Amino acid sequence: MIGAAALDLSPGAGVVLDEVEWLVERQEPHLGRVQLVRGDGERQRVSFRFLVNHPQCRPSSRTAAEGANRGRQPASWSDVKPEKRPLMEQRFAHLMEVNCGFRSGDPFRPEPGEPRPEYDPDRTTLGERRAAKVAELAVLRPEEAKLLLGVATVGVRTLERWEKRRRKYGIVGCADHRWLRASGGHPSVSEEVREAIFAVRAETQQHRSRVSARTREVMIRRYVRETFEKEDGKEDGKGEEPQGKKIEVPSYHTLLRVWKEWFGPGGARPKYERSAELPTKNGHVLVTRPGQVVALDTTILPVMVRENVFGDPVTVHLTLALDVYTHSICAFRLTLVSDSSVDVAMVLRDVMLPLPMREEWGEDMEWPYPGLPAAMVSEFAGYEVAGLPFFTPETVTSDHGSVYRNHHLVDVQEAMGCRILPARVLRPQDKAAVERVFGGIRSLVFEKLPGYTGVDVADRGADPEGDAVLTMAQMEHFIATWVVKAWQNRRLGEFAPCWDPGGNHSPNTLFAASFAQEGFDLDIPSPETYYRFLPEHHVKRIYRRGVKVKGLWYDAELLHTPERNSTRGGRYKKQWIIHREPRDRRVVYFRDPDTHEWHELRWTGLPPKGEMPAFGDARVEELLTRVREAGLKPRSDADLVPILLEMLGAVDPVENWPSQLTKSQRVQHAREITQAKAAAADRPKQLAKPDEPPRLAAVGAPDAEPPWRERAREATESLDAHRRRRREAATSSRQPSAPAPLGSSRRGRNLFVIADDDDGPGDPAPQPTEET
Repeated sequence: MIGAAALDLSPGAGVVLDEVEWLVERQEPHLGRVQLVRGDGERQRVSFRFLVNHPQCRPSSRTAAEGANRGRQPASWSDVKPEKRPLMEQRFAHLMEVNCGFRSGDPFRPEPGEPRPEYDPDRTTLGERRAAKVAELAVLRPEEAKLLLGVATVGVRTLERWEKRRRKYGIVGCADHRWLRASGGHPSVSEEVREAIFAVRAETQQHRSRVSARTREVMIRRYVRETFEKEDGKEDGKGEEPQGKKIEVPSYHTLLRVWKEWFGPGGARPKYERSAELPTKNGHVLVTRPGQVVALDTTILPVMVRENVFGDPVTVHLTLALDVYTHSICAFRLTLVSDSSVDVAMVLRDVMLPLPMREEWGEDMEWPYPGLPAAMVSEFAGYEVAGLPFFTPETVTSDHGSVYRNHHLVDVQEAMGCRILPARVLRPQDKAAVERVFGGIRSLVFEKLPGYTGVDVADRGADPEGDAVLTMAQMEHFIATWVVKAWQNRRLGEFAPCWDPGGNHSPNTLFAASFAQEGFDLDIPSPETYYRFLPEHHVKRIYRRGVKVKGLWYDAELLHTPERNSTRGGRYKKQWIIHREPRDRRVVYFRDPDTHEWHELRWTGLPPKGEMPAFGDARVEELLTRVREAGLKPRSDADLVPILLEMLGAVDPVENWPSQLTKSQRVQHAREITQAKAAAADRPKQLAKPDEPPRLAAVGAPDAEPPWRERAREATESLDAHRRRRREAATSSRQPSAPAPLGSSRRGRNLFVIADDDDGPGDPAPQPTEET
C-alpha cells in the first residue's frame, strides 16, 4: 500500500474487519501473517494477503483526537500549500532520524556522518533519541524554530503526536492540522467579483505585461463597475451615466490573499510563463539500485497489426517502462492511435504490481529470484507471479511529450511518492537506455515478424498492411511472453554493472543480486490505487441532478444523504473530488468521506434496462459538439441518448457497416472498444460493473460474431428500448380500450330488433367472440 492507504500493523494498532475492531497483538513477517485480538479476548491469525484483498478492511479510528477523517475525504499531498511543504518535510526528516537514525528513513541511503552517536539505534533507545532531538531543537531560537518547523518549541509529546499521525497518514500526517482544517471560504467574494478576478487573470497572463497587485485591484474594480453596476441602470435625459446596483468589492489585502490561493504567488516572468518551458538543466543521477530510476517513453510499433474489431491493419503505439539499473522491462502497453495520460498512469501502476502468470506459460517463467520464495509473493499478490520485477519507482524520467507533461500524470507520480526528472530538451543521452532498448527490440523481434514497416517510409516494403496477421491481443501476448522468457534472461554485455564490468549478467541476475545488497521491499499497492490514479475533478457542490463532470451529469442515492457538505480544507476548500475514467464515461467514481469506500456514479442518461455500449472522452466531445452546432439544448442527459446511440450505431443496416465507414471512423470505434476492455481489465474485481461488455472474440475465430456487428446491434437495441420506454411513459395515462364488434352501434340504435330467445330481461348483452 502507498500513501494514506497504508495499514498500520505495528503491535497495538487497530484494524476494523467487517465493522469489528481488532488490535494487532504481534507480527510474524517471516510467515507473512499477524495475530489479532478482539476486545472480548478472542484471537485469530490472518495473512497479509487476506488484509490486502479484504474489501471491508480499514484502519481503526477510535477517537476523533487521533485524526479520524469521518465526514471528510482523506488529505493528500496536493492539499498542503506549496509554502508549507518544506516545513512538513523537515518534520518528517527529524522523525526519521529519531526512529532509525537516518533523516531519509532508509539505512541504505545515509547522509554524511549518519547515524550520529546520539541517534544510533544500536546504542540508544527510542526515548533517549527523542530526548536528544528535543535538546537539539531547544538550542534554536523561537523565531528560527518557527521558520524551520512551523512551531516555536518542540517537546517529547510533540514528537509522539507527529509520529502517531505519520504512521497513520504518511508524510501528510506531519503537516499541522491548522493547514488542513475545514475551510471558512471568502464570503466577501461574490460571483461578480469572482468573474472579474478570472477576467483580469486572463488579461494579465496572456496579453499584457507584468503589473503589480495594486494595478490588478484597480482592473478588478473597473471590470465590476463597467460590467455589472451599469446593467440595471437607465440613462436619464441629461446624458448622465446610468446608476445600477452597487456591488461590494473586497479590500486590497483580501483580493491579494484570494489571488495567491487561486493562482499561486505568480513569481514567474510572463515570457517564460507563456511558453511553459520545463527546466533545461538537470543534475546527474548515479543509478545504484533497482527502482531508483524508471524511464518512460512511447514509440510507434514498427509492425502493422490488425485491430480486434474490424480486422483492419493499423499502427499502434508502444509505451515502455524500463528500470535503468537492471534494464528490466517492468511494464508495457499497446494503445490504438495514441496513448493518453491514463494509459501511462496505468503503466506506472503495472510497474508496482506483480505480473500474473498466463495459461500458456510454463514453470520456467515463474518467479525465479532467490531470497524471496515464490509462495510468499503469490500469497501477497493473490495469484501466481511471473518472473518480472515489480517495485515502487523513486524517480521517473521521460521526454517532453504532452502526455508526460500532463498535470494528471504529474499528480499521479506525486501520489506515488516518486520524483519527476524530465530529460533535457534536445538531449537524447539523458534517456539513452530506453532508446537503445527500442532499437534492441526492433532488431531482435520486430524485424522477424510479418507486417514489419522498417525504420522509415523509404525502407518500407511493398504491402506491409497486407502482410499483417497478428491482432493487438496476440501482439500483446507475444511481447509479454518474449519479455519474461527472453529479454529478462538475455546477457547485457556492455550494460554490465560498474561493480562487475566484465561479468556475465542479465536483468534477472542483477535484480537477484540486489536482494543480497539492499534487500527487497515487498510492497504491493491496494486495489484502490486504480481509482486514485484516475483524473480528479473538483466539484464545488452537489445538485439535485448530481454532479457534472466534463459535460455529463452523474448521480447516485449516496450523494443525496442529509447534511452532505464538504468540509475539505487546504488547496481545494469545500470541494468534492470525483474521479473520471476517460476510457469509459458511463460511470465516475466517488469516495465516501464517512466510510472511505469507493462508489460508482452512473451517468443519468444510462437506460435502466439493457446494455449501453461503451464510449470515451472523444465520443462525448463529438456528441456535445454536434448538439451545440444543431442548436439543441437538452433538458436532461436522457435527451442525449438517442443522438449518442445513433453515433455509436453509425449506419443502418448493420450488415453494411464496414463498407460505409471510412478507415478513421472504423479506427475510432475500434479504439473505444479496446479502451473499454482495458478499463475493465484494470478495474478492481470487487467494484466491476455487472453490465461489463462481453469479452471480444479474436477476428476470424469460427462461430464468433464480429465485434463491430455486436456493437451496432447493442446500439440499435438500446435505441429501440429507449424509444419504447418513452412511448410507454407517454401513453401510460390513457390505455386504449378494445374495439366493439361490427354492427353493434346499429343494433343498439334500432328499436325494432327482436331480442334472442335465450336473452332474458336481466341477461347481459352478448360478448364478442373470436369469430365475430
